[in-house]
Amino acid sequence: MKAIVCENIDQLRLVETAEPTLAEGEAIIRIRRIGICGTDMHAYKGNQPFFTYPRVLGHELAAVVEAVGDNHLSLRPGDQVTVIPYMHCGECIACRHGKTNCCTDMKVLGVHIDGGMRELISVPVTHLIRTDGLTLDQTAVLEPLSIGAHAVRRSELRAGETALVIGAGPIGLGVMAFAKHKGANVIAMDINDERLAFCRDWAKVDHTVNALEQAKEKIAELTGGEFPTVVYDATGNARSMMNAFELVGHGGRLVYVGLVKADLSFNDPEFHKREMTLMGSRNATMEDFEGVIEAVRSGSIDVDSFITHRAPFGEMIGRFEEWLKPESKVIKAIVDL
Repeated sequence: MKAIVCENIDQLRLVETAEPTLAEGEAIIRIRRIGICGTDMHAYKGNQPFFTYPRVLGHELAAVVEAVGDNHLSLRPGDQVTVIPYMHCGECIACRHGKTNCCTDMKVLGVHIDGGMRELISVPVTHLIRTDGLTLDQTAVLEPLSIGAHAVRRSELRAGETALVIGAGPIGLGVMAFAKHKGANVIAMDINDERLAFCRDWAKVDHTVNALEQAKEKIAELTGGEFPTVVYDATGNARSMMNAFELVGHGGRLVYVGLVKADLSFNDPEFHKREMTLMGSRNATMEDFEGVIEAVRSGSIDVDSFITHRAPFGEMIGRFEEWLKPESKVIKAIVDL
């Protein structure tokens, strides 16, 4: 079967590899759609933490069950599924407390272990979710949307609160959409005015702020000088993540959704006087996936306009460099098999 391997920085290659064999407790699935994630792009450019080469990328997946044994989910060949790509141990302190998304021995498909950028892959049945009633495209974007949904749930955002979301990439857009779903007043901040327009049209945010144009003053004006009660940083940019401390209202929460391969520092008096809560938000859980599936099924999440670029599997390598360029205006790129 065919697979695409990231052999090293700036090196993708189409290879022939052996087909998986069916193991107990697992299912062999045929990949039909692959979402291209910031993780894939960072790995390609050498900026992804926890990453080693060579690696088969791909963890935003829509697939059809090819082969499966008896299982508690009653999955059968032909069923359409998505994959929860976070392979947890089930035994560590995080797993025992239901936080499988931050397992101490986490193995994420396409990051720590080979992912789904191939024709067939074998995965544990416990990490499959049937997606009856959804399209393959909708199924492929459940994972990135679930990361945004998890950040909102983790922050315990309440209706009527003001939330600032910094970064209008796919993850930030998911945060915005689910913050609005919670009934929050949402401010989107980015350095790209076209992205901010997309935030208004797609995520239905209440206000937008260009981070390069007196952002702190504008956010203060929008909040009557009090600043947002919750700030989510989805940039993966160290400077933005450190500057975000100044944008949180007293008693508020700062949630790091993005990940950066760097050390961060902050001014303790600014942190302490606010009695601020600083949170990391990592991956997502089954509960988050199920909530996103419900939102997509109800029509409250528009997947069609979220997907802006696509390519057949055999042409993906030739398109990948182009998708990295800001002028390509990619929101979400999808690979078809």
